Amino acid sequence: MPLRLYNTLTNAVEPFFPGRTAAAASLPFTPTITFYSCGPTVYDYAHIGNFRSFLNADLLRRWIESPLCHGGHRVRQVMNITDVGHMTDPDAGGDAADGAGEDRMEVARKRLLEQKKSGALPADANIDPSDPYAIADFYADAFIRDARTLGLRIIDDFDRDPSCMPRPTRYIRPMLEMIETLIERGHAYIASDGVAYFNTQSFPDYGRLSGNTIEKIRSGAGGRVSDSTQQIKKHPADFMLWKPDPSHLMRWNPSQVLGRPSPLKEGYPGWHIECSVMAEQLLGNVIDLHSGGEDNIFPHHECEIAQSCCAHGTEQFARVWFHTRFLMVEGAKMSKSKGNFYTLRDLLGKGFEPGAIRLELIKTHYRSNSNFTEQGLKDSQRMIERWRRFMNASSAGSEPTGEPSAAREEARQAFTDALNDDLNVAGAIAAINIFINGVPAPSADDAALMRTFDDVLGVLSLAGAPVAVASGDTDESARIDALVAARTAARAAKDWPEADRLRKELDALRVVVTDTPQGPTWSRKVGL
Repeated sequence: MPLRLYNTLTNAVEPFFPGRTAAAASLPFTPTITFYSCGPTVYDYAHIGNFRSFLNADLLRRWIESPLCHGGHRVRQVMNITDVGHMTDPDAGGDAADGAGEDRMEVARKRLLEQKKSGALPADANIDPSDPYAIADFYADAFIRDARTLGLRIIDDFDRDPSCMPRPTRYIRPMLEMIETLIERGHAYIASDGVAYFNTQSFPDYGRLSGNTIEKIRSGAGGRVSDSTQQIKKHPADFMLWKPDPSHLMRWNPSQVLGRPSPLKEGYPGWHIECSVMAEQLLGNVIDLHSGGEDNIFPHHECEIAQSCCAHGTEQFARVWFHTRFLMVEGAKMSKSKGNFYTLRDLLGKGFEPGAIRLELIKTHYRSNSNFTEQGLKDSQRMIERWRRFMNASSAGSEPTGEPSAAREEARQAFTDALNDDLNVAGAIAAINIFINGVPAPSADDAALMRTFDDVLGVLSLAGAPVAVASGDTDESARIDALVAARTAARAAKDWPEADRLRKELDALRVVVTDTPQGPTWSRKVGL
């Protein structure tokens, strides 16, 4: 059975034949599969909802590259790191499609300035909060550390070739060139306020991805665009490509950038044009796969399709669109006000292992809403420990013989069939557990098969991964060591009140101290 994926564009599960139509199923895959993933906006730490989307894209890539999937294929993946042009969302009072609201980098600047003033600046944030480039670099580096901790394969690519994680601020010239091309071809116009808008009426397929056709959009998709802006645009669905704004934190003079006169004035690019340009520059005019979260479908991905097709004169931009649904936490929408908003470093600080976090974020099917829970994390941790025991119980030091085994072949086929069925990771996990249950004395060949499975899931290899936390946590560890040593000294001196006081202080830090004949040891309490 070939790999079958749900394609948001066609609203159907269909065979995945990169560069080919389903009618050419007998032909081989293209040599390199091109894959663009919408990445983070680096104005804050990425949260676990962001990482659910990134990890599902990573799982898909790992499966396509696995020898179990049609023998394995090379994937050229690009994930952007948005550092300009992404405005606050409609719920925050602005519209990312029209440049209204507040620049997210400005939001970060204000937050960091306030933290610096109050002395609450993160320990590793040795940055000038007034410098937007420094802010972007700080949070981009934090994202890369987190992604490395969770085993995203794109980070291995980045180590070899940093261009695979592009930043929009480094692609301003080709953005301006694409915008001017769209204007010249009648697909864009400069309105009376100087903003360059894409003319959605020039692209009949606008709305095919999301179902929000231009006929359905009467006032900016639910009234999210002001009346004054609507009067300037030719149609409510038209979206921003470039906005003149001499006061914006990050801004460019198009004539200077291009080295020739431009009708565009000093300002900044729209969010959508960035991905179209970076995909074109790094992967080509038509790509095989494009991934993102469910919230990217409209307007972001819808706008990407329109821009790219019109700029290149192609019928397609991405052949397959892969979208991950939302993450809930303990049955509720993730929110800082509800106390259920978590970053990776939050969870690591609570004692959870990277492998357990990764497994918990990928084990629910990508097209279903996922409910992230403390119990689920603990269950994922226990499952990983069970798989690890199976690996450790295999013949120590021996080499796989390659001898056939009915149990291994059955497990391999079940695992393969599950992931070929629209990335059914729950079925793949079930195949692993059934296999383990049926092998009381695992051999080196059994362990080799488990390593093949884990090359796809990517969890066992993270068991000993370094904790991707701020340097301030190192200071906290030193403080805990000092408290434990002080408690030991108090106990030795039979100063029980002081020992109890220190124990309570350690409890407040969510630290468990275990007294052993060799001396005390400590660990963090596991729990949300």
